[in-house]
Order: sequence, then structure tokens, then C-alpha cells
Amino acid sequence: MAINGEVGAQIEPVKRRTFDLEKIAVVNDLSRRFADHRITLQQFADQLDHLDSINRYFPFWLQLLAAALVSGPLEVVFRHNLPDFWITCVVGLLGWWVYYVLNKFIQIRFLSEFTASAAIGLLAVLVVHLGLGNSVDDIIIGSVMPLVPGVPITNSVRDILAGNLVSGPARGVEALVSAAAIGFGIAMVLQFL
Repeated sequence: MAINGEVGAQIEPVKRRTFDLEKIAVVNDLSRRFADHRITLQQFADQLDHLDSINRYFPFWLQLLAAALVSGPLEVVFRHNLPDFWITCVVGLLGWWVYYVLNKFIQIRFLSEFTASAAIGLLAVLVVHLGLGNSVDDIIIGSVMPLVPGVPITNSVRDILAGNLVSGPARGVEALVSAAAIGFGIAMVLQFL
């Protein structure tokens, strides 16, 4: 039965997928309180609406800093190219900035990933051409790391192994499309430059 007294099912599209374990814990707590009759259905719905209105994302400046701190060190770990550390941090930061801005206004995640990876490729070619970096490939490898869908791929495999044969492949396809968008963005830049 619905809150307004009507009987039936309601289907809504998932507009944005995130992994917020704190939100899951709060929803679990609310559902337990409702099951124990400590709150009414209306209170439960009101608290869920309030939970949706809270912005639980890190501030933009911190996301930029994190993108930089992921890009540079991973470039050194994967490619052992210490001279390109700082420029990879900057290119990774700018690539995340492009992704964030486009994702906010266009809200097509795959297009944002494609454009951000193309921007990373262009910046990598530009900084090497200007003599600020040594290896286009190494800078690109480090800079795309904040965009790589590692968590969705991991969750997809976990869901499939747990027997969730609907959500697992769905998350896997979404992660593969993200990875393809990133790869196509880089490939397009390298093909034409």
C-alpha cells in the first residue's frame, strides 16, 4: 500500500548511480525502525526525502586535489617516470575538471568521460610539445586513472559471483561502456595528432 492509500506498484528510472555506504546504513536504520513500529510510514517517507536532499559529495576543490593525487603517483607506479609526475598531476586535475563540469551540465556520463579523456590526450600532447613533459603515453596513463571505472567493474564481478544475474551484468556493461568512452577519447586524439 502506498502512502496516499492507493494500492499498486511504482517504477522510477535511476538517473544517477553512486555508491554511498553511509546512505545505505541510514536507510537500513530507518527500515528497521519502521519494521519495529517506532516510526510511521509517513515519517519514514519524509526522512527518505530529507536524506535525498542532503548533498554528501566532497567539495569540488577536494575532488580536484584527489584527481591530481591519484594521477601523478599512479603514473610513477605504472610507468616509473618520475620527471612527468607533476605535469601528470596537473593534466589529471584538468581532465577531472572537464569531466565534472560536463557531467554537471550535460548529464550524459559517457559523453563526459569521452570529452574528458580527449581533453587529457590533447593536454598530454600539448605539454610534451611545449617541453613540459617527456612522454605523452605516460602522462595519459596516469591522468585517465581518476576516470577509470574500477569500482563498478569490481561491484559487477561481485554481484555476478553472488548470483545477482540482473544487477551484475548491468553494472558490467555500464563499466565497459565507460571504459570504451575513455579509450575512444584518447584514441581519437592520438589518431589525429
